[in-house]
Amino acid sequence: MISASKDLSTTTPLSTIPPERINTTGVSSAYKSSDENRPAGFEQQARLEETRILQQLRARDREVRAHEAAHIAAGREYIRGGPNFTLQQGPDGRSYAIGGEVQLDASPVSGDPEATLSKAEIVRRAALAPAQPSPQDVQVASDASAMAARARVELAIQRRNDAQQPDDGQQNNMSLKNAASISAFQMKDELPSFFSQYA
Repeated sequence: MISASKDLSTTTPLSTIPPERINTTGVSSAYKSSDENRPAGFEQQARLEETRILQQLRARDREVRAHEAAHIAAGREYIRGGPNFTLQQGPDGRSYAIGGEVQLDASPVSGDPEATLSKAEIVRRAALAPAQPSPQDVQVASDASAMAARARVELAIQRRNDAQQPDDGQQNNMSLKNAASISAFQMKDELPSFFSQYA
């Protein structure tokens, strides 16, 4: 693939909710048969459990949406899609975001190392923009740093060649050497990778 697409997503660690999905069935599912099997105070306990679950879902929803908004704000023109949210229905019947992702074009700019360097810096900032970057976000930032390093090498070679401007015989020989040194820094930019998603 010519254009690598990476997904920026919210993920663990979360401040308020364990990585497992929230069980919205609550306490009430334990006593479905009849009222006489329910212990004293069951209704109050069920309401407290429902309130706790709703508080967790609301907090998670805010965190996921803020995380994705940070990616979008920092990614600017390289955002290609999203945010896409993984939703879970709460005991109140509403849907809450418990995961999300945005797509980001993180491919190098063909034939333009200076533009690639600039793009890599924006991609890195977008990946690390949320308060709690996910492991996948950190991986995308690392990939962007590697892309920036390759662009710096290409730029240095390009500038050295422009400064030297040898005669035609030397220029052909140097072009072969430069092509070999550039290829040593090339990586598999065609493969898509993704920012992680809330579990």
